[in-house]
Amino acid sequence: MKLQKPKGTQDILPIEAAKWQYVENLARETFKKYNYGEIRTPMFEHYEVISRSVGDTTDIVTKEMYDFYDKGERHITLRPEGTAPVVRSFVENKLFAPEVQKPVKMYYIGSMFRYERPQAGRLREFHQIGVEAFGSKNPATDVETIAMAYQLFNELGIKNVTLHLNSLGNPESRAAYRQALIDYLTPMKESLSKDSQRRLEENPLRVLDSKEKEDKLAVENAPSILDYLDEASQAHFDQVRQMLEALQIPYIINTNMVRGLDYYNHTIFEFITKVDRSELTICAGGRYDGLVEYFGGPETPGFGFGLGLERLLLILEKQGIQLPIEIEMDVYIAVLGDATNLKALELVQALRSQGFTAERDYLGRKIKAQFKSADNFKATAVITLGESEVEAGQITIKNNTTRQEVVAKFETIQTDFKSILEQLN
Repeated sequence: MKLQKPKGTQDILPIEAAKWQYVENLARETFKKYNYGEIRTPMFEHYEVISRSVGDTTDIVTKEMYDFYDKGERHITLRPEGTAPVVRSFVENKLFAPEVQKPVKMYYIGSMFRYERPQAGRLREFHQIGVEAFGSKNPATDVETIAMAYQLFNELGIKNVTLHLNSLGNPESRAAYRQALIDYLTPMKESLSKDSQRRLEENPLRVLDSKEKEDKLAVENAPSILDYLDEASQAHFDQVRQMLEALQIPYIINTNMVRGLDYYNHTIFEFITKVDRSELTICAGGRYDGLVEYFGGPETPGFGFGLGLERLLLILEKQGIQLPIEIEMDVYIAVLGDATNLKALELVQALRSQGFTAERDYLGRKIKAQFKSADNFKATAVITLGESEVEAGQITIKNNTTRQEVVAKFETIQTDFKSILEQLN
């Protein structure tokens, strides 16, 4: 049997991983400016953590969970999304306590798992960057969090990004709208897709964001949730819009956008970009003021978003954005003969301990092949180490581009290579 990776997973090789690291590091730096700290939660959770928060009727819980019973007969699931574990941790670690500074702002970067049909930018093990802020009802928190994602996309150089905005209002507004939607859709139930016919009973708002042609047609003239917002919900949405305009973040209102998870209320948003004439969501999130309470904590407002790393990297590639990844090496040591093996090891280690990136030949290859390696590694300097150099106690260091040379004692290389590089540049 030929051993291969499981379906819907990927190996991220070093040359690709460098891009991942760049994006992750930029996200970390951006979030730090907004006073977010990193949280790392377990990769698997009790099944109830997800089913309770995400909603029993969502596709994630009904179709996509990687769940199993462990050896202690506990019902466990690999995490399919990041918010529920963070909320569970927030409550379990009593971060709602008065002495903890509010809002509590956390971000995570990690693997998520969903058993679904693998497709472009969507895998069974996928990676997500997400942020959650707890403890602020202020619409400024909504806008600041949206602005943080916007800043990240700008710094990455992503083009044609559009912010789609909607409000689901508070639970009362949402309940009134849910009924209006049922009244509107029930007469045309037979014309809806099978999935939407089921959703009409369980979660009618999900019919609005169905991708099926017949559903899109059916909801064209559906009532708008914005007509069902009560005074408090309307005021919150108005302030969000006003603040986005003050920060000059353009947006469009999309009343058919509802987000797939049950826990959202008030502001929800997606950032969408165009790639090859198709629209892709890069980032999505919103407000969830009831979720902490749902997990047994005190009433605590929350706001957050998630973005898929695979999709983000796909967009960067499709838009032809070159990430400034450093692949240059400071020094390459060409090694001639077995007798120089130990000295080469001492030298390369001394260079690394001074903070330089260095590599040497281990395979006893011909000198020409070694110089080719130095070129492939984009080495700034090349050192050729043979027996005569070891006997003389000094060696030539060559600038691999200008061919300028400096002769130096081993002691100098091992203690002050910086001064040699300065002479070569």
